[in-house]
Amino acid sequence: MTHTARRIGRTLALVLPVVLVLSGTLAVTRVPWSTSGSETQILTASSEEVNVRAKSRAPQDVLRDKLLLELQEKDPAVALTHLQREVERRPSLTEHCVSIARALGRAAVGHYGPTRAQKFSRPVCDTSFASGVAHQAG
Repeated sequence: MTHTARRIGRTLALVLPVVLVLSGTLAVTRVPWSTSGSETQILTASSEEVNVRAKSRAPQDVLRDKLLLELQEKDPAVALTHLQREVERRPSLTEHCVSIARALGRAAVGHYGPTRAQKFSRPVCDTSFASGVAHQAG
């Protein structure tokens, strides 16, 4: 008799918590919030209006986007001059200068065409602007 009682006790000890958790979870997820009709709303763990802090962008990404906009609004010469000044002002951007200048070169081809874009070329970041122009034009 004690062996059977112990076995039933162990089974209940394992099964009962699972049953209680599942029934409690199901009871919480379906709650009638309004009395209009027989509709029930489903309660979810997330909300549509969650205030999530946006990931901060790297300084080189911010600079590249600013210069690409400047290239569209003014011309590549102005954007290249500002790139050179920013790299001189903030030496940490030096390692990103080449990729930014190439992006400016590719964007210049898209906006001005390859021949006109090449005319804006200058030796900023080891002629990376010209490299971007040539890559996009070819």
